[in-house]
Amino acid sequence: MITQAPRGVQDWYGEEMHKRTLVEKIARDLAKTYHISEIITPVFEHTVLFQRGVGETTDVVQKEMYTFLDKGDRSITLKPEGTSPVMRAYLEHNMYAQPAPTKLFYVTPAFRYEKPQSGRLRQHHQFGVEFVGSKSPLAEVEVITLVSTLIRKLGLSDAKLHINSIGCKDCRKTYNDALLAYLKEHEEQLCPTCRERMLKNPLRVLDCKVDTCKTIVDKAPRTIEYLDEECREHFEELQALLDELNVPYEIDTGIVRGLDYYTKTVFEFVNSEGFTLCGGGRYDGLIHEIDEKQDIPSVGFGMGIERILYFLEKEGVQLPSEDSVELYVGILGKEAKAKAYKLVNEIRSHGIIVETDYMDRSVKAQMKYANKIGAKKTVVIGSDELEKGVARVKDMETGEQTEVALTDIPGLFV
Repeated sequence: MITQAPRGVQDWYGEEMHKRTLVEKIARDLAKTYHISEIITPVFEHTVLFQRGVGETTDVVQKEMYTFLDKGDRSITLKPEGTSPVMRAYLEHNMYAQPAPTKLFYVTPAFRYEKPQSGRLRQHHQFGVEFVGSKSPLAEVEVITLVSTLIRKLGLSDAKLHINSIGCKDCRKTYNDALLAYLKEHEEQLCPTCRERMLKNPLRVLDCKVDTCKTIVDKAPRTIEYLDEECREHFEELQALLDELNVPYEIDTGIVRGLDYYTKTVFEFVNSEGFTLCGGGRYDGLIHEIDEKQDIPSVGFGMGIERILYFLEKEGVQLPSEDSVELYVGILGKEAKAKAYKLVNEIRSHGIIVETDYMDRSVKAQMKYANKIGAKKTVVIGSDELEKGVARVKDMETGEQTEVALTDIPGLFV
């Protein structure tokens, strides 16, 4: 049916649109206090960007991407996440020539072919931050405190920070050898996908959602046990910084994140039911994967806006209602239209929300409509009002009416 949207997408309008706009505004305003600039990247990119950046063995690349050939037989993918496109833009526009660090945020649609569920759609929207150019754990602290502050500003209370370290490529090799040896002991119990994964990228097995695999993974070696000196010191400094800032956290050795580009720190904000509100971490090798001539450290996170809205509703958080109509200007007679609408435009020029009649309704019907849309005050302008230069402004809550000169009406709201 052409009157029905495809499964897994959503139309935005009315109260839900207002809530989404409000969440995005709070996120944008907060990012500005951290001196983070906004970036918009294209909805689609060359497929190879995600194959190299996100990782060939990830579920995202293997199962969830919307990929197609364009008319020039080029493989194009609707972006499944926001980080790789930002890193591509960072390199393409030589942002590394600017003084470091570079801090960017985005609000973007993302596309995943997966089963639609609560707070997760095939086209969803993400708020994310990329902090490029710093090796310091203070970069992680910056994005973590931003998320923590945003969660508090939104009114969510059921969210706790979980952190882990998955090490760098050097200590990861030692860990992968130990993990592979363990997994081979349980190979027969692993799902077919994980039997394939463990040979290409054993770390991906830790992210499997199949119950039998999860049981095996529970007793698997942990990345934190195989950190080299540099990664261990980095993780310890991160904890010390969080402790100093009184940011509560839990070390969760089960966090590995679902994308290959993560190194060292990974983190999630998780509610009491185990659902992830936000995830991120460090990805020092991602830029090198995209352009082998560059090697620049980075940290960031992505937060699903639909998922945030879902948890706001689940926790019963009431966001401020949409701004109401301050004045409804009723029109009586054809000759009053131009003058009445001129008044509407003048008041609107001061940022005041004003409505009027576009349907040639009767005055009675106009007043019913003004009441229905919640107008705070009303005024009716007809030939008599134009001739006398005055009109009665009615307070819709108290019913009180005040005679006001037409030229003085804008001053009531400015």
